[in-house]
Order: sequence, then C-alpha cells, then structure tokens
Amino acid sequence: MDGNFSPAAIFSVVLLTVVLSSSTAFLEPCDLLYDKAVQAFSNGDYTNVVSYMEGALSSYTEVRHTKVRCRLRCQDQHPFDETFSDMRFTDVLLRRAACMNTCIEEKLGTQSVHKISEDVVQDFHRRIPYNYLQLAYQKLKQPEKAAAAAHTYFQANPEHVEMGQNLEQYKDLQGVKEDHFVDREARPHQRSFAAAVRLYDNGDHKGAIALFEEALVEYYKADSECRALCQWPQKFEGHDYLRYRYSLHELVSDHFTQVLHCEHECVRDLATRPGRLSPMENYLPLHYDYLQFAYFHGKLFKECKTYSDLLEDLLIADFIFNHFSDLKHFLKHCVAKGGKLFPNTYLTMLGVIMNKEDGYTHRSHTHIHCSVKCSLTTTAERFHVAFFKYCSGICVGGPLVYDSVQLVQNSAALNGTQRVLLDHVISEEECLDLRRLAHAVTMAGDGYRGKMSPHTPNEKFEGATVLKTLQYGYEGRVPMRSARLFYDISERARRVIESYFLLNSTLHFSYTHLVCRTAITGQQDHRNDLSHPIHADNCLLDPEANECWKEPPAYTYRDYSALLYLNGDFEGGEFIFTEMDAKTVTASVKPMCGRMVGFSSGGENPHGVKAVTSGQRCAVALWFTLDPLHPRHSTSGIATLLPEVQPDFPLFRPDVRYLPLSLCWNFKLRWIYEDYG
Repeated sequence: MDGNFSPAAIFSVVLLTVVLSSSTAFLEPCDLLYDKAVQAFSNGDYTNVVSYMEGALSSYTEVRHTKVRCRLRCQDQHPFDETFSDMRFTDVLLRRAACMNTCIEEKLGTQSVHKISEDVVQDFHRRIPYNYLQLAYQKLKQPEKAAAAAHTYFQANPEHVEMGQNLEQYKDLQGVKEDHFVDREARPHQRSFAAAVRLYDNGDHKGAIALFEEALVEYYKADSECRALCQWPQKFEGHDYLRYRYSLHELVSDHFTQVLHCEHECVRDLATRPGRLSPMENYLPLHYDYLQFAYFHGKLFKECKTYSDLLEDLLIADFIFNHFSDLKHFLKHCVAKGGKLFPNTYLTMLGVIMNKEDGYTHRSHTHIHCSVKCSLTTTAERFHVAFFKYCSGICVGGPLVYDSVQLVQNSAALNGTQRVLLDHVISEEECLDLRRLAHAVTMAGDGYRGKMSPHTPNEKFEGATVLKTLQYGYEGRVPMRSARLFYDISERARRVIESYFLLNSTLHFSYTHLVCRTAITGQQDHRNDLSHPIHADNCLLDPEANECWKEPPAYTYRDYSALLYLNGDFEGGEFIFTEMDAKTVTASVKPMCGRMVGFSSGGENPHGVKAVTSGQRCAVALWFTLDPLHPRHSTSGIATLLPEVQPDFPLFRPDVRYLPLSLCWNFKLRWIYEDYG
C-alpha cells in the first residue's frame, strides 16, 4: 500500500469515531454490553459477565425510560388544539418529532447507536440475562445475588426445570434468606396489587386500601408509559415497500392504525404476568371491586359508593361486562345493608323479591326456590363470589328430566358456584352392567398414552371411550346391549346437566371416558398424595397467583363437566372441590352407584380425587362444550355404528316461558323460567 487515503475514507472514519465517542459518553449500547457479557461467559470470566450484563440491563432500562419521558414531555409541549386542520396536524407531528429527537439525543447520544435487533429484544423480554447472572454470581460465591437472579428468571420461565431445582438449592444455603428471592423485574402495579390482595384476604383492610390505591396509581402510570412507547415506527406486515406508493394521508392513516392497535394491546400487556400467555381477567375492574369492600369494612361509606360507581362505569365500558347492569342493585343492597335498603323495584329485573329477613327469594316458581342473603363477614362478600353464589341460586335448579333423579346438594350446599350433586341417575343394575363392561374393555393408561399410573404410582388407571366400546360391541367382543348402555347413560347425563343448569344453547359432548382407578397392593402405607391432583378442566390452575389461565395445553373449549359413579365399595377416592389455592377443601363427595356430580369447567371449580387406598373406583367421566363446531373426539364415528343416533338437541320445554337474566356465571346470558299461570 502507498499509504494514501481518499478524503471520503478519512471522513467516514472520523464520522464513525465521533458518533461512537459521543454516544458512549452518554450511554453504552445494551446490545454491545450484552455481547461482551456472553463472550466473557464463554471465556469463564465471571467478574466481567456480571459487570457487562448488569450494564446491559441498566442501559436497556435507561433507553426505555428516556424514550417514555421524552415522548410525554414533547406531547405536552406540542398538543393538538381545537382548530384541527391538515397543516396544523402536520405541524404538530413535525414539532413533536423534532422535540423527541433532540430530547433523546441529549440524554443518550446518537439514536442509531441504540437500535437493537429483535433477537436481543426477545432475550431481554424472556429475561435471559438473568440466567447468565445467576450462574455468574454462583461462581463468584455470591448466593444472595444468585438467588435474586434465579428467582427473576424463573418468574418469566416457570417451566424451566433446572432453574426450579437451582432455586430449591439456594433456599437450603446458609445465609440465603427468603427476602433475597426478589423479582428484579417486577412491575410495580402488579406487585402492589398482589400484596394488597394478600392483606385483604388476611383481614387487614386498612393496609389493603393503601396498596390498592398505590396499585391504581402505578397501573395508570404504566399505561401511559406503554402508550408512549407505541408512538414510534411501526411494523407493517404484508407491505412491500419497494412498491409502496400510497399517498401521504394513507401512510399517516396506516401508521396511526398500528399505533392504536399497539395502545389497545397495552391493556392486555399490563394484565399479563411474566411467563403467562393470558392476561388476568377483568384486572383493572378488580381493583375497584376490592376497594369498595375494603372501604366498607373501614366504615368509609362515601368512598365505597364512589368506587362502586367507578366499578360500574368500568364494567359497562368493558365488553366482557356488557351485561352487568343489574349488578349495582345487588351491590348497593349489600353495601347499604347496615343502613337504608333499596326498594324491591330495583330487583324486579332479576325476578326476585326481598323477604322480611332481608334475603332474596324467587317469585313463586314451580321448579325453583332459593333464599340467598348477603354476607359481609368474610371474603365471600366480594361480588365475584357472593353475587355469583346468589346468581347460581337463581339460574340453576331446572328440571332434572328423569323422575328417578334426585337433587342432593346444590351450589350453596357445595360451597361454590355452578355445582350440583344428584343421586339415582342410573340404577344398581346399570351400575353392575357398566362395571362388567369396564372389566372387559378398559385398557391401562387409555387416554394417557399408555401410562398405567399417570397421576400417582400407587394406583393403576384404566379407561375406554364410547366409540371403542361400541366397536367392541359391533365386533361381538362384548354384548352390544352393554355397549349401547354406555352411550345411553352418557346422553342421559348430558340432558340432565343441560337442563339443570338451564343453558340457553345445546350442550355437546367433548370427551367421555369410562375409567377405573385401582389401589396397588403393598403401596398404600403412609400415602400423602392424591389419586388425581387438584386442577380445573378448561384452564391451567395457578394457586400462587390465585388465577386459572385459559390457554394451551388446557382444554379451553370445555364448559361443563360431570362424573357419574358406578360403585362405592372401596376405601378413599372421595371427590373434592377446593379453593383456588388447591389446598382449602370446600366440599367432599363420597362416590356411590348412580351418584353424579356436575359443575362448570372453569377456575371457579378446582377439584381432585383423594387417594384410593383399597379396592377399585369406577366412574363415567364426561366433559361438555357449548361450541357446536368443536370436534367430539370420543363420539365421532358413533353414527356409523348407531345410525339411529340423532344429533344433540336443545332442551327447551314448550310449556315453559323463559325470561332473560342479564347476568350469571361467566357473564354468559342464562335464562330463568316461570310456569304459565
């Protein structure tokens, strides 16, 4: 080389040097620090892993906060005025853009230096840096910081088995305390809400009020920040920019449509806990729900009414709560029970009247009679518990279809919502016939990929579907009469559940299983496990968060469930309902021939089965859906074997007048009925 450089080359080098030096003087890019940390980890240089990774996290957070602050400041400095015009709109946009560029570059330096790839963004979103940090802190003999990093990572990756094991090891280390297990990325509004709920449930209403109010402040602050971050270049999927020749107005419209979509997603984002796909249902309204009752217990009736009205406004605004108009009458009655009561006219839409004991009783119905009082002494007075208990007393209790079927316990007696216990659904002879059938057709691990003991190693599990049983009957391997009985009693159970819960649409089979659980001899001493762990049928139960997440792999399409028992000559095996904590038992059912327990499949009804310690427990397990398009895995193909089988049909009685009720469980429109005359 002759050592001569062109002016363009020299200018490029100088420009790059100036850009890097000016930007690093303010804040080093997080992706550069992240890359250095990963390289240091590969080299076993754990001191630099900590230095670079903590720097990357700090840089990532600072860039985000700077963008939010600049956006909100420039938005306030350059508002849209009332005289809206094309020129004025464009002028404000340009001024805001210039303001933001100046603001950000004053704090961070050249913006292009801080643009990071989508892969790095995803790593930070999944909290991957904390996985590196916990290992580095572990190597550096700093278990307290390792525990915090591990806990932070595990919150967003609860399925990570190895990290879960690491956390258990940290708990056993000397010097590591419970308060070392902190979530470094915890969102203030979610942290305050969770702490407030714990105080409320423990009866500390004064402390709960302070935290709920703090949670609301943090929520609206986080909402503003989330919306501010939407005001940046958007991704237009499906657009070919090489051929993008839309006009200026179309481009602006396209951009702001994406911004609106982003802002709408903020509601979902703020209600979604780390590591979950689904948001907490009705997250913001629940703040006001808790607050109104916390104020009531604190004798702050003015605030209670204010938050009751706010809750009503929120519920009306939310599509999910579209049918909540009657709730205010129930709430106002409960909240004002110690003082003035509201007149009966407020309750006429619900089809109820107030009796002398201040309870509620149905009008004279032939088939329904219930009395429900407002409870204000325990957490059950919260509207999402008390009202639904009240509502379930109104909405369920329909005809049982068959004369032999007897009601044993309703939702109130079972201490829950949308629950029922029935006897004599099938006869002793039918129970015996089905048990013989079970011995002939059930296979070990059926429905669980051949796992003979899918829930506990102390029991053997066997099962068979309706279709398989009918195929056996068609082939002559079992009596066709017995195979047909299995189908007939399944249809009988479906009709009873559909009728009792007064569903306004047809209940369809989702899955039907003839199952037997057998205690394994020699493995029953000192058992402390369950035959079937506590779970919900259409969502993933999360006892720690007091939530049930309606997302895969849960069977989210299931709406109602039933268990029809075939025998009771065994030890243990009681069916139990629990609270959301999966520990507190709310009701227990002892199986016996012809007994059936039915319930809605959601998180309102966590349930399980106690250990079968002797003998064999057999039952028909049924799951139903209200979705007519959902494929019925256990019943598809039956029409080929039984051509006379007709499709499911809605069970409406021509002699009954149906009245719409604007609210019931799961906010779905149910019906109450009243005989003519």
